[in-house]
Amino acid sequence: MKTKINIAINHLQHAGIPVSDIRVSEEFYNGLGFTNIMESEFILEDKSGICIMMENNGAMVELYQLPDHMLDEIKTRKDGHVDHIAFDVDDVDKAFETLKNASYTVLEDKPVQLSFWKNGCKYFNILGPDGEKLEFNQIL
Repeated sequence: MKTKINIAINHLQHAGIPVSDIRVSEEFYNGLGFTNIMESEFILEDKSGICIMMENNGAMVELYQLPDHMLDEIKTRKDGHVDHIAFDVDDVDKAFETLKNASYTVLEDKPVQLSFWKNGCKYFNILGPDGEKLEFNQIL
């Protein structure tokens, strides 16, 4: 059993969902009352993808379309479409060091910075006991 640590989690920030067609998914979530509040391209394996954050009354989902060569795997999934859940934290660097030093399985070498939101964000992931990805995210 892991040692209990103290990481101040503000709230569940979002659920990350890989999609095969970002515009079809955006329209679907719009129909549920969600609004696209952030959109940004990202680079993965030297190819571009697109991410949008959809929000409805404080509930947020991250929809992201991976580069074309990765979409077949997404399209053929039978379950497990939610890729991760993200927790909002005030100090992602401190959370990273705390979890790494407590021997949690941290997936990144250091927090990753993205140009999402007005001033960017930083995040990292850990694995839960059944392989679930838990993201710790700070909007800068």
